[in-house]
Amino acid sequence: MANETAEVKVPRRILNTLLSSLSAGVVPRSGAPYIAIGRQDEINSLLDNLDDAREGGAFCRFLIGRYGSGKSFLIQLVRGYALERGFICADADLSPERRLTGGSGAGIATYRELMINMASKACPDGNALASILSRHFTKLKTELVEQGIAPDTPEFESGLRKKVFSTLAELEGDVGGFDFAAVLSEYYMASMTDTSDKKTACLRWLRGEFSTKTEASAALGFRVSTVIDDDNWYNFIKLFASLSVKLGYCGLILFIDECVNLYKIPNRISREANYEKLLAIFNDTLQGKAKSLGVIFGGTPQFLEDTRRGLFSYDALKSRLADSKYSELGYSTLSSPVIRLRRLSDNELLALVKRLAKLYAQREGNDNIPLSDGEIEIFISRALKKAGAEEMVTPREIIRDFLTLLNILKDNPTATFEGLMSNITFSKAEAEEAIPEYKPDGVFSADLPKNKINIFDIDI
Repeated sequence: MANETAEVKVPRRILNTLLSSLSAGVVPRSGAPYIAIGRQDEINSLLDNLDDAREGGAFCRFLIGRYGSGKSFLIQLVRGYALERGFICADADLSPERRLTGGSGAGIATYRELMINMASKACPDGNALASILSRHFTKLKTELVEQGIAPDTPEFESGLRKKVFSTLAELEGDVGGFDFAAVLSEYYMASMTDTSDKKTACLRWLRGEFSTKTEASAALGFRVSTVIDDDNWYNFIKLFASLSVKLGYCGLILFIDECVNLYKIPNRISREANYEKLLAIFNDTLQGKAKSLGVIFGGTPQFLEDTRRGLFSYDALKSRLADSKYSELGYSTLSSPVIRLRRLSDNELLALVKRLAKLYAQREGNDNIPLSDGEIEIFISRALKKAGAEEMVTPREIIRDFLTLLNILKDNPTATFEGLMSNITFSKAEAEEAIPEYKPDGVFSADLPKNKINIFDIDI
């Protein structure tokens, strides 16, 4: 049953963060479901991928859209769904310092960012690695107590060791798995004796914070044959995905945004090395070499389609990601690896700003929405008259303009909606036009079409 946003009381902390982030053109890390409008097909396709990962499969998807089209928003929305469904999630934005691989440590920098942002349902804000391991350790101890084995006895310690080794034994056969299992075992043993220094050293190794094997071995107290670095970090991501299932989660989902930074790498050899790494991730997930793992990349059309520097400049990726011949006939499918974000419809944009108006009124403690339905429709009508708006208008632009309008009206008692609309120019064509007259029937439908998504209809 659908609910009206006005009936849903958003926690004040989330509401403040949500509106402040949107006003600055930044995607909120929490609260995304409260303003989710449209994207029904895209969301359902990604939710199907989560179901595949839950069953032990893997997937790799590319969200492609212009700046401000909603890529990062959709990533945060799906991240919320994944956490609610019992997955471990990790996200990172690529930058000149963070890539998939790089001679100056750019690859391991991405891995470390993923570890910092690792989250679970119980720890959604990140830094969840220690919490995840501690939660599992507590679960193992509880199981022994339920079996009638008293703590502080030799039998309890022996049983706990057996359970730990049983959990980690299967990981030893994978690449890097022996050291991975050894460090995890040491972490659990340190938890038994409450040795904080040893636990910290194990977490540092798991987070890729050691640069040499000698340094790592000295801190851990035993010899390791490898450390996590630029070349092998993805192997350890796969190990974490396998471990997550053994710890009682559904799998591991990675969200890697701002992939346009790979396109911007000036050196061709370095750029193609990153594309080779991306290809390895793509092949692993789709060929069944990875289990319980999902990877979602976010990038611009230029990052994907540029034949000189984009993914299509790398033939192996172009042959896998290019649109099929049937797309020329106007047919598309969301079962392909690439999801191209369409422009939100006029009705969806209208519903979006109406929802924002309700949330804004809720934050200000007012029962009345700041603008009438007619005024909101006038705002959308003017915004969509901008030159090129039919194809180029983005939710970010609409949201920022609308929230700025509400803030001006709140902070300036003498300002009026009519005055602001009559003095602002959205396009050259309307520079001399008056404010369009509002008619009772309205220019747009006040309600979303029935086939459009409502976040409160989704069973998560």
